Amino acid sequence: MTFSLTILGNSSAIPTSTRYTSAHVLNVHERFFLIDCGEGTQMQLRRHKIKLGKINHIFISHLHGDHTFGLFGLLSSYGILNRKADLHIYASPDLERIINDNVLAFNIFLPYKLAFHALDCSISERIYEDENLWVETIPMKHRIATCGFLFKEKPKLKNIRKEAIEKYRIPVKEIIRIKEGADFKTSAGQIISNMELTLDPPKPRSFAYCADTCYHKGIITKINNVDLLYHEATYTHDLADRAKETYHSTSYEAALLASEAKVGKLVLGHFSPRYKNLDILLNEARKVFKNTFIGEEGLTFSIE
Repeated sequence: MTFSLTILGNSSAIPTSTRYTSAHVLNVHERFFLIDCGEGTQMQLRRHKIKLGKINHIFISHLHGDHTFGLFGLLSSYGILNRKADLHIYASPDLERIINDNVLAFNIFLPYKLAFHALDCSISERIYEDENLWVETIPMKHRIATCGFLFKEKPKLKNIRKEAIEKYRIPVKEIIRIKEGADFKTSAGQIISNMELTLDPPKPRSFAYCADTCYHKGIITKINNVDLLYHEATYTHDLADRAKETYHSTSYEAALLASEAKVGKLVLGHFSPRYKNLDILLNEARKVFKNTFIGEEGLTFSIE
């Protein structure tokens, strides 16, 4: 089953001639979650062949323009396309008022229900759950209230060995109990251990999104051992003072956090427009955490 992140925008503050601002799509079992919605997001969705109608949940980390300015156009386009499915937005409570003001001011037609979920970015809380996945917020350390997001698969039941079903003539009504961990008692009274009957399910996969934020060790307990970490890397470390002043991170700091949290893979993003060649940020990070990659627009990072 699919678990992958596609980068739609990686520029901080403003779009450039070659890069869009923050936007990302997480595909979990063919359910698509949009994380941040910078200017031009709907163009990038089309360019990378992600159907707009597949997105039913949008997570906004904070109310800076490079993470939100694409949202109003996207909502309008959904209206023009006569969307009917509910659209859920998870964000600061102030965004609901801003959206409502825009809808009124620009006479935006919304033939669908807009369900707003207000976030408290000062705490970590579970904000979404379905049969396969749950999502929790991660308090970031930025100039304004900002949430990161932790997406994690739910554990699956064990897989029963087909040969065991035949060998011990296990009835259908017993299979769920065995998958849940029970042993099996044969008609002759023999107890067959669950270990012999089953295979362990795949390890639940996880993804953490951390932007915008300065280096913040307080989040390590939330992102510890995640398979994929997206972390902002606005500057190289020679501009650490500037990063601290603006509550952003350097590529070195992002890599240090990834190393301390023992994550599987680190993807960098949210780069200052001053960097034309992103290799300088990548090289700096890889000296600390080798399994680091640049979040190039259009790239998809899969967790197998």
